[in-house]
Amino acid sequence: MKLGVFWRLLGNSAVYYPKLAKVTGGVTAAVLFCLLFQKQSELENPHDWVKITVDEIESETGLSYTEQRLARKRLMERSLLKQRLVDDVKIMELWPDIDALEQRLEEFLQSNCLVTSAQNQAQVQVISQSNGSSTKTTAVELLESSPTSGINNKNDKFFHWQRQPIAMKVTPNYQFNGPWNSPEQFEEFQRALLEHFKNKGIDNPAGWVFRIIDGITKGLVSPFWDEFIQGIPLGESQKVKRDWEIEPGVPYPAFREERIQYYVQKGEPLETAVAKASSELRDPVLGKDLWEGFLRKCDRIADDAIRAKNLGVTTPYLPPSFTDKPQVSKESVMNKLSAIGPQFSLASSKSDDLINLSVEQQKVEDKDVDYISNAPTIDSLQSAYQTPMGRTIVEKQIAEHPEWGYGIVDDEVVDLIPF
Repeated sequence: MKLGVFWRLLGNSAVYYPKLAKVTGGVTAAVLFCLLFQKQSELENPHDWVKITVDEIESETGLSYTEQRLARKRLMERSLLKQRLVDDVKIMELWPDIDALEQRLEEFLQSNCLVTSAQNQAQVQVISQSNGSSTKTTAVELLESSPTSGINNKNDKFFHWQRQPIAMKVTPNYQFNGPWNSPEQFEEFQRALLEHFKNKGIDNPAGWVFRIIDGITKGLVSPFWDEFIQGIPLGESQKVKRDWEIEPGVPYPAFREERIQYYVQKGEPLETAVAKASSELRDPVLGKDLWEGFLRKCDRIADDAIRAKNLGVTTPYLPPSFTDKPQVSKESVMNKLSAIGPQFSLASSKSDDLINLSVEQQKVEDKDVDYISNAPTIDSLQSAYQTPMGRTIVEKQIAEHPEWGYGIVDDEVVDLIPF
């Protein structure tokens, strides 16, 4: 194909001004604005709206429908183009705002001139110094200000204002300064805090001690310090007594027992029922709702009891949760188990015989000596065998060390090789 035919087939070229693209929002927006301005100048009245279709714009500029829509959006965002609907959905009426374009061009050119002048001032300046008959030329470079100097940099389109440097004065020997009168009092307060958080079962109690003391040194009011100097147990003044509690953290026994029996009736084990009931009563929102429901139930039970008494019933029925129950504690349980038998005691698994047995076995394994000469005595094995945990350990050890010559007959440790 000849070059002349090729150019005729390409059609008319579209004008593109790079500086105009900076103002209109992109190359496609600049091409579209130039086309609309050309169409508007061809009208009899230059203030009339330009009626044009998407296909006409594509044939004139090569812009696709997506590119045209994006170009119109960018022009309208900059108040350079107005668009209105017509009856025919295929035809658009567009009006390019030349006055707004002129104003934006002036602003762009002014800012561009400021940038150019700033760049010229930042160029290398040549200072000529005369030294006798010769002239010495020295190049001095003018460095730009540091970005952390806090100077307004209007030429940067992303960061117009530079952030001020953050400086914090730190003493060379930093110490906690607070209301304590002496290092001894400060150390005593730390230990009291550490013991308090340990008793609460909080993870990382030392970290919480640091948070409390660090807050006090920064001027925060701490009720822990007020309790400490007044001799009150830490955390005592911060407890909140709920409506369903006899004292802070202690709910009414009937209310707690009612929640326990609720989970027991659902088939939960007693230990799980106690844990779930205690967790519910520690929740202030859930506990309040459950307490209101419990009061309604108690009111209904009281009405039934009053009616029963009026009918001659001497002892009206009350739910099991309203009967007094003795307090269950570790000591009471251990005393009962010890009364039944020493093998059922909770503390029996920590007997001296069992400890001695483990120590002797560890010594035998570490020294790797003859098992027969260092075997534990029958008396120590028999004593440890009386406990549930010791019974399991003794049976396992006898099975693993047949060279001892011991065996278990009728729940007794005997010597199978008496000679």
